[in-house]
Amino acid sequence: MFLSVFDMFKVGVGPSSSHTMGPMVAGARFLEKMRASPFHFHGLRASLHGSLAFTGVGHATDRATILGLAGFEPATYDAAKAEATLADIKARKVIEVPGMGALAFDPGKDLVFDYGPALAGHANGMILKATDAQGDVIMEETYYSIGGGFVLTAGELAEAGGSKAKARADVPYPFEKADEMLAMAKASGLSIAAMKRANELKFRSAADLDRGMERIWQVMNDCITRGMTGEGILPGGLKVRRRAKGIHDALMAERGLNMTPPHVINDWMSLYAMAVNEENAAGGQVVTAPTNGAAGVVPAVIRYWLDHVPGASASRVGEFLLTASAIGGLVKHNASISGAECGCQAEVGSAAAMAAAGLCAVLGGTPEQVENAAEIALEHHLGMTCDPVKGLVQVPCIERNGLGAIKAVSAASLALRGDGIHLVSLDVCIETMRQTGRDMHEKYKETSLGGLAVNVPNC
Repeated sequence: MFLSVFDMFKVGVGPSSSHTMGPMVAGARFLEKMRASPFHFHGLRASLHGSLAFTGVGHATDRATILGLAGFEPATYDAAKAEATLADIKARKVIEVPGMGALAFDPGKDLVFDYGPALAGHANGMILKATDAQGDVIMEETYYSIGGGFVLTAGELAEAGGSKAKARADVPYPFEKADEMLAMAKASGLSIAAMKRANELKFRSAADLDRGMERIWQVMNDCITRGMTGEGILPGGLKVRRRAKGIHDALMAERGLNMTPPHVINDWMSLYAMAVNEENAAGGQVVTAPTNGAAGVVPAVIRYWLDHVPGASASRVGEFLLTASAIGGLVKHNASISGAECGCQAEVGSAAAMAAAGLCAVLGGTPEQVENAAEIALEHHLGMTCDPVKGLVQVPCIERNGLGAIKAVSAASLALRGDGIHLVSLDVCIETMRQTGRDMHEKYKETSLGGLAVNVPNC
């Protein structure tokens, strides 16, 4: 099994990888299918199902779907152009599709939020249709947004045997389980990052790999910086005020004071994570890590390491990312990174496991200690629900990323104090997360029908 570091870390747009990026990707894929067809199309329709319907407005799923059908993609998203395009579609009730001209589309009628039962394949389902001049459907495809910006058609999902993105196996170290990963590391004498790097080099040059990872970190770090300077109220109606700038200003004012207590380092970790997730909530550019809802944990831990840990070097960020992506790949392949499928344990829990593993690795941990760090972090997120208030990626998501970063650092530190031998393996923990997600009531899995979403006034 092989999922690239660039599968786990994708540059995209907020507020959600599954509910914003995924539908946009699905729209772009449907356009490709239309272009390959001999039919002449006159109009477009779309329906959103399951979690995409219940929390679609809060996650901007409707906007993302329309923009995807208009040719927009997450990696090249232009916010100003998107707003102009949406206004034009609303006014003219047509989508100007690149290469196909104007196609009829009335956002008020042709985009349907279906609040009935979810589609069979996944909680995040959508159906896209193209019609002829008489309004008859002449092309249709069902897409599932399975978390982290990954999108599968119904056929691809069935072929994969569940909610897994297609994973390549023709690599030097094709581990599918953590135990296999450790066995390969022991046999080869390589670190997890070194094995992951060897796998990546089957598909791209060393220079391209390094440049790509440098860009990933640059986008992450720029997001932290923007978040620490942004002010105002986040969109969506909850009137949540940005807090990162105020926290940063206060921390900077306290620097150098002898009376600052040691636990303030936790505030720095939370600051970095909250800065990212406030940017995500505002619809800014972020990196899935492994999802948008959990985008703050990994960059926060990297920034903590670089700014606060003696001996840290930016030249090793690639090692951190490779290690983290190896862990994220195991979680995605054997369970899920989708909040709509397994709750927030699959998002912030997975992110904390990835961050703990990456930090442990760059602090000198053995493969066994790295696996232990990931397990500790994930184990102590088991059972965490996904119950965003008003369907927005704000409460409890923003602060939850800060606490996820703190747990990740603690997990790495605990693992480094041991020899890697522990009772609960990462494989067992991942399987437990999968089972817990399967048994979790649907109202706690990104539908905003339970938990904080119904107990906090949101109007």
